[in-house]
Amino acid sequence: MVTMNRPLSPHIQIYRKQITSSLSILHRATGVFLSLGAFAFVYWLWALATGPEAYASAQAFFSSIIGRVLLLGWVFSLAYHFSNGIRHLFWDSGKGFQIETVYASGKAVLAISVLLTILVFGVAYAMRGGVV
Repeated sequence: MVTMNRPLSPHIQIYRKQITSSLSILHRATGVFLSLGAFAFVYWLWALATGPEAYASAQAFFSSIIGRVLLLGWVFSLAYHFSNGIRHLFWDSGKGFQIETVYASGKAVLAISVLLTILVFGVAYAMRGGVV
């Protein structure tokens, strides 16, 4: 029996991390996080419909540090998932596949997501009289 010295299949440790794969993973992660946020939204609606005590309890949770961090994560996830979805619509139409365009649009999606998150929290801060 002759042993062949064939190359092995490349492994994840060989490849350098790329923005395209990172953004793809982030898109999936934000989708999952948004699904969990839907449960939180249903909880808030349930508390709103149940009465003042339940609503006060829900508001207390979402006003806590943990609640605010979760809300920040959900706002960023929504902004990112929406922006990246628009990017995918362009790809579905056959536009934006040049490598320079892919990298530029990926960076633009990240920038837009951060800006939208800052905008939403800035408006919430202003509407609540300086309290978010």
